[in-house]
Amino acid sequence: MAGVIKGLIVSCQPVPGSPFDTPDGVTEFARAAVASGAVGLRIEGAANVAAVTRALNLPVIGLIKRDLPDSDVRISPLLEDIAALAAAGASIIAVDATDRPRPVPVADLLAAIRATGRRAMADCATLADAEAAIKAGADIVGSTMSGYTGGPVPSAPDLALVRALSRLGVPVLAEGRYNAPHLAAAAIRAGADGVVVGSAITRPEHITAWFAESIRAEADPAPVIAFDIGGTKTLAALVQNGIVLHRRQIPTDRNVASPGWADRLAALAKAWQGQANRAAIAATGLIHNGAWSALNPDVLAIPAGFPLADCLADALGLPTLAANDAQAAAWGEHRHGAGAGSDLLFLTVSSGIGGGIVRGGKLLTGARGLAGSLGQLPQPGGTLESIASGFGMVCRARALGHDIDMPGLLAIGTPWAEHLLGAATSALANALAGVQALLDPPLVVLGGGVGLAPGFLPRLEAALSHHHKIFIPRLLPAGLRADAGLIGATTLTESDLAI
Repeated sequence: MAGVIKGLIVSCQPVPGSPFDTPDGVTEFARAAVASGAVGLRIEGAANVAAVTRALNLPVIGLIKRDLPDSDVRISPLLEDIAALAAAGASIIAVDATDRPRPVPVADLLAAIRATGRRAMADCATLADAEAAIKAGADIVGSTMSGYTGGPVPSAPDLALVRALSRLGVPVLAEGRYNAPHLAAAAIRAGADGVVVGSAITRPEHITAWFAESIRAEADPAPVIAFDIGGTKTLAALVQNGIVLHRRQIPTDRNVASPGWADRLAALAKAWQGQANRAAIAATGLIHNGAWSALNPDVLAIPAGFPLADCLADALGLPTLAANDAQAAAWGEHRHGAGAGSDLLFLTVSSGIGGGIVRGGKLLTGARGLAGSLGQLPQPGGTLESIASGFGMVCRARALGHDIDMPGLLAIGTPWAEHLLGAATSALANALAGVQALLDPPLVVLGGGVGLAPGFLPRLEAALSHHHKIFIPRLLPAGLRADAGLIGATTLTESDLAI
C-alpha cells in the first residue's frame, strides 16, 4: 500500500523533565535515529513535531499526551490536538482508539484527522478496538495500547494482537515493549509493516535503570522460594544466588488440583515466606503460557491446563514463575553449573526423561513449550522415556518377573539387567547423536537420579562410542546435581525465554 512505513520507527519521547525533554533534544534524538536506519519517527507534542519536521524529511507520527481528570485516555484525546499536530507538520496523527470513556468519540477524532489531509493511526488494545477504528476511518492500526488499559503491564509485547491486526487489510505498526532487536524481528514475522521502538533507544534513564537493576539483583539477590515437583518427590527450598539455604522434601502429592493441593505445597515453605519476595517452580510435565499438563501421565497425572503458577501465587501471596523442570535445569547449568555461560543441551534421566536447550544465551521453550522433550522421541515399542527412564526400566524389569528398583537394577550385574541397561543407554546414545546432528550444541550436560547414578555416565559414553566421532557430544555430569532445576527456576525470568 502506498505510503506505508515499513521498517523501524523510533519514538523520540524523552522522560518528562529530563535534560532531553526540549524540542532541540528531541530533534537531536531524531537525527541520530535517522542516521542509524529509522524510516519513521513518533513524536509527542506539537512543538516537538514542528521542530523535527523542520529539520528532517521523514514521516512523523504526531501525538499529544494529556492527563485528563475524567478519562484515562491520554493520546490525542481532543479535537484541538488534531489541529495542533496537523499545523505542526505531522504526516500521521495518532489517537487512542480504545473502548473507554473519553471526551471526544474516536470516530470524531479520526474524521478530524482525515479532514486535515493527514493519515489517521489508531492506537489499539484489542482486535475489537482496531475493527471499530477501521470502520470509523483509521488508515493505520497499532498495538500500542495492549497491556496499558488496566491490570499489571506484561513484560512481553503482544505478538498475538499483531498477528490478528495483520489480517484486517490495513497497515499495522507493532508498538509496546519492543525493547530488544529479536522482539522487533518477531513483530515483522507476525505481520507488522513497521515496529515502533521508544524507551530502549531514546530514554537513557530507563536503559540505565535496567542495567543498574540487573547488576544490583545479581550482586545481592533476594532469596527465592523454590519448588521442584517430580514424579516421586517434591522439594521446597529457599535459594539465594544459586545457593540452597534451606530445604524440605516430601513424597509428591499425586492428587494434583485436588482441594487444598496448592495450600499443602505452599505450607512446605511457610517458615521462609517473610524472607522472599517471589517464588519459582520447576515441575515435571509440560508448562506453556502458565498452564501445566502431563506429557507422560504415568510419571504424574496432571489435569490438562492446570494453572500451576497462579494457584501457588495465590497460596503463597507471592509472584510465581513456573517452568518445566528439565528446561529449568538447563538454565541452572547455564547460569551456575557445568555449562556456566555456555550454550548447551541438558538431558535428565530420572523417573522420566526430559531436556532443555540454551541457545544464544536464551532458554528455548518452543512454540508449544515442548523444546528439549527428548523423552517423547518415538522409539520402536514406545518412546525414549518408556525405554530408558528409571520408571521405564523398572517396569520392563518387572514385566520380566524381577521385582527390583532402579538402584538394584544398576548394581545387580545379571545378564538380563545388563541387557535392559544396554538397551536404555543405546537408545539414549542414538537420541543424543541425532540431536548433535540437528542442533550441534557445544555441550551436553547429563543430570537426573539415574543419569548421575554411579556407573551410568560411563555406560552412556560406551554406547556413544559406536557412533561416528563427529556426532558424539561433549558430555559432562550436571554440576548442580539434583538441584539444577531448583536453582535454574530461581534465576529464570520471562526475558530469558525464547521460542
